Amino acid sequence: MFDFGFSGIMARDNRTQLAPLTLASGKPVAGAEYKLKSGGFYRIDINADGSQELALSGGDFFRAVWINEIVINDIEIRPMGVHSLEFDDAGTATISFIAVVPGRYTLSIPGSQGETQQAVFNIQ
Repeated sequence: MFDFGFSGIMARDNRTQLAPLTLASGKPVAGAEYKLKSGGFYRIDINADGSQELALSGGDFFRAVWINEIVINDIEIRPMGVHSLEFDDAGTATISFIAVVPGRYTLSIPGSQGETQQAVFNIQ
């Protein structure tokens, strides 16, 4: 049915680069909701400007996807599970993952309120 080639679903040709998330004091985390397809291979950058110590939390989101790796400063981490990522200083983390469980999930800044302080992922 599918012809993913030698590398399978995780070949770079099959990966979709999502618009980055932003962690900055008083700024929106995401520009719009993300629409993902179950079984799709995705990559997203999380950029922190260092203006404040901020985290993104979303246990439900991380349980609905299979994380291939998290890359920070060219260090590749292949976790069994993730609940949140916290940035103490400016930097970028890149997450590559396969969307698995359909539903609506959020990554949000803990303790914050308002729709601009979260990223919404709709997996179909």
